[in-house]
Amino acid sequence: MLAGRALLPIVQGGMGVGVSAHRLAGSVAALGAVGTISSVDLRRLHPDLMERTRGLSGEHAKVEINANNLEALTREIRAARQIAGRNGLLAVNVMRAVSDYAAQVRCALEGGIDAVVVGAGLPLDLPDLAREHLSAALIPILSDARGVQLVVRKWERKQRVPDAIVLEHPGWAGGHLGAAKVADVSNERFDFERVLPETLAWLRSAGLEGRVPLIVAGGLRTHDDIRRMQSLGAAAVQFGTAFAVTEECDASDAFKHVLADAADDDLVEFTSVAGLPARAVRTPWLQKYLAVLERTQAVVHERSRCAKHFDCLAQCGLRDGLVGWGQFCIDHQLAAALRGDLKTGLFFRGRGALPFGKRIASVRALIDYLLTPLAA
Repeated sequence: MLAGRALLPIVQGGMGVGVSAHRLAGSVAALGAVGTISSVDLRRLHPDLMERTRGLSGEHAKVEINANNLEALTREIRAARQIAGRNGLLAVNVMRAVSDYAAQVRCALEGGIDAVVVGAGLPLDLPDLAREHLSAALIPILSDARGVQLVVRKWERKQRVPDAIVLEHPGWAGGHLGAAKVADVSNERFDFERVLPETLAWLRSAGLEGRVPLIVAGGLRTHDDIRRMQSLGAAAVQFGTAFAVTEECDASDAFKHVLADAADDDLVEFTSVAGLPARAVRTPWLQKYLAVLERTQAVVHERSRCAKHFDCLAQCGLRDGLVGWGQFCIDHQLAAALRGDLKTGLFFRGRGALPFGKRIASVRALIDYLLTPLAA
């Protein structure tokens, strides 16, 4: 039960740039689960909006790009709703680390989204942004009980508690990870067998038992995994990469095959330009980047402006000259991945085998698989 609705115990995670947009999110919600649109740079899916922002520079470019991304988000919510009808639940995932975070949250809420999910940072101010939208579910993505305590206590002072919490294991998830540094991602304190009991015990002590459903994410891929997590107290399981390789995913077929063909040995963890650990496929571009990383870090310096005139991140290792942070344009690399460009693309992927191996299947087939017990 989430936002007053009875739902399947399946959540499709938000994936950008443009990987989880209206087609994927709407298709998942249409089958009674939670479908999630990633808000990051959605204009990439709209040729007319890309044309509007082509060739711009300076502060005017930043204003126009942000405005067109908000228009794209509104379009995507509307299109997803047409696919989903009254079924399931539609969410928008917004990265706390993006510079236009507050505007994207407000746009999603004004667009009538059912839930806002926020990761890549602590969304301590999310209740303030949603003050006039009390019916929308607010869902932070965290990694351990300590983070849960911090967010819940802060939100309670604003007369709000999370409508659900995603507990994402940084040792298994793809994309940006909820650990302080790369060396920490596999720390046992993130294991679900530890995090779920600790979080449930704290919620009970805070008088919130039964009020905040917990959704686990990372490394889970079968019906038995769902049942096991439910036995530990989880309400649902979130899947990212498994949905990224479905027919309905909004990315190119080439993108899907890069993820589907990759094994765990093909993945690598590194520090993103957002200053967070991240996990992705070791593509030719990423291999070259990591090979020169030490030399790149030695010449880190602050730049006068974002090379793309976008300033997509509130803090950017490349633009701001932050030593130890990534030194590449994440929007450019993720947009290349969306097209399936192996030479310049950054392909985020979680660890673990996929439900259908290298085969691209439908959303319906994936959900049916997740709801069906494996043969004894």
